[in-house]
Amino acid sequence: MSNDRVIIFDTTLRDGEQSPGASMTKEEKLRIAKALERMRVDVIEAGFAIASPGDFEAVKAIAETIKDSTICSLSRALDGDIERAAEALKNANSGRIHTFIATSPIHMQYKLRMQPDQVIEQAVRAVKKARSLCADVEFSCEDAGRSEIDFLCRIIEAAIDAGARTINIPDTVGYSIPHQYAETMRQLLERIPNADKAVFSVHCHNDLGLAVANSLAAVVAGARQVECTINGLGERAGNAALEEIVMAIKTRQDLLGVYTNIETEHILSTSRLVSGITGFPVQPNKAIVGANAFAHESGIHQDGVLKHRETYEIMRAQDVGWNANKMVMGKHSGRNAFRARLEELGIVLPGEAELNAAFARFKELADKKHEIFDEDLQALVSDSLGEEAPEHFKLAFLEVASKTGEVPQAQLVLSVDGVEHKATSSGAGPVDATFKAIEAIAQSQANLQLYSVNAITQGTDSQGEVTVRLEKGGRIVNGNGADTDILAASAKAYLNALNLMQAGVHKTHPQADGV
Repeated sequence: MSNDRVIIFDTTLRDGEQSPGASMTKEEKLRIAKALERMRVDVIEAGFAIASPGDFEAVKAIAETIKDSTICSLSRALDGDIERAAEALKNANSGRIHTFIATSPIHMQYKLRMQPDQVIEQAVRAVKKARSLCADVEFSCEDAGRSEIDFLCRIIEAAIDAGARTINIPDTVGYSIPHQYAETMRQLLERIPNADKAVFSVHCHNDLGLAVANSLAAVVAGARQVECTINGLGERAGNAALEEIVMAIKTRQDLLGVYTNIETEHILSTSRLVSGITGFPVQPNKAIVGANAFAHESGIHQDGVLKHRETYEIMRAQDVGWNANKMVMGKHSGRNAFRARLEELGIVLPGEAELNAAFARFKELADKKHEIFDEDLQALVSDSLGEEAPEHFKLAFLEVASKTGEVPQAQLVLSVDGVEHKATSSGAGPVDATFKAIEAIAQSQANLQLYSVNAITQGTDSQGEVTVRLEKGGRIVNGNGADTDILAASAKAYLNALNLMQAGVHKTHPQADGV
């Protein structure tokens, strides 16, 4: 490998999933893994195999499906974890076991209750165990950002001697400052005698908003793998955002002197996919993938861009998947034009059945909305590829009355396994009334954890994209619905969640321990 190439290690499916409510099913993880593979991500951390049967099955399915990316499973420095990871990865074209142990004084004393020498001994045993089962082993020093440099040198040297070929220096709690983090990386590379036998990696959390800055500072200091997530997803304030890392390296190659193999034109579609599956909308002013990332409202800016794009744009919107000349489609657009536009957007449908389902939804929307934009197509396709579940509950009729000074009322008819049921309910608002009317029939006893509305495009005729997250007995489901009528979209999302729950879809939260 060229020493100028930075390996992109995506942990959306593992660390990203640790965001409260962001748990994914095996099928959803597979969809994201395929998008990451299409983007040419080097390493995909598919999950924590020992965390649950569902996580094991997801890692196994991804390892058996993905051929062009290395598939990785996290494990603590324990034999059971490592064996479970190896079992999940056994059919991978290229597999990696990622084992870790805490190295900071506070973690060793209060969490592990181990002496430093014991930690080194366990780390070495874990790496050797992993190497006996998998040729590619990564070792992480959990909470390295608060660890003592002398101890880091000792444990890393021992881990490399034991067979680790990637060494990860995580800023687990987002405590580091760029210049300090870079200096730690420099010292490790200079002081560890066998440092040249491993690739040094960084995994930064965003608690102080510095995850990307810390990661890039470490790259300048010699790190050659960056662990990151789509949209910066992750527990607490999240992780370094893959799209920001990749585009910073591409845009400032003159200063950083490194490159990645990422095909950046697939960034936007992958961002939209992750957002739709997790129910975490991307903020409009988010770098690279936010709706306003390449928008110019100031007259001075608009004039400058029209005269010469680079006056106010440091990147081409097309390079990350935006289309500067958006093709507006309508009810007269044909199936071939629809398919061609999806291909231009980097959207790959599994087969003709999925294409036909998406095209049918497109025609339905075209009757309601005069102009259909790229964002509408993204939402339509996400709907077509969404989690499959039998329509136990189906909306047949909805009428909502909401007047100033009066309590909103919702009347609806639900088809439950083909039998129609009517309900009327009032609520604090029209959405509340709608959900209460649904519950009057469904009697699910689920807890509503999230209700999120996102306008897909501009204008009053924009589709509203609604995400509903329900929880019952520790199981979590995300339901999605899109419509030009926000109340209809809300009802669709709630019913989608109920149908998933009825079908037994599991989204239990993964074990949160990790780097």
